[in-house]
Amino acid sequence: MKNTEKAIEFYRMAYLGEPRKAVELYVGEEYIQHNPIVADGKEAFIQYFERMHTKYPEKSIEFVRHVEQGGLVALHTHQTWPDGDQYVTMDFFRFDQNDKIVEHWDAIQEVPETMAHDNGMF
Repeated sequence: MKNTEKAIEFYRMAYLGEPRKAVELYVGEEYIQHNPIVADGKEAFIQYFERMHTKYPEKSIEFVRHVEQGGLVALHTHQTWPDGDQYVTMDFFRFDQNDKIVEHWDAIQEVPETMAHDNGMF
């Protein structure tokens, strides 16, 4: 399995309610978090995604595109939340020498109702 496939499965599994399983399968010895609203470490990641699944069980995610270079994988996603809010995310995962995820960065932006162009967000 390529690291891109691992990153997608990790993200999908955690996002849709199985963060502990995602960490067990895909995360290395450490998990360095750069998202400012999620605490550092594996257990903090699990707790955050368990809370999000309990609070918003009907959210969905689509993986629009991905890029893999060396030990880094970038994912471009489209998230839809139960209240109709939609978000674009750019997530970056660093893999260690054992092909396990050890670091994460992301940026998130709400999909606006109107845009200055017709190109869309995806």
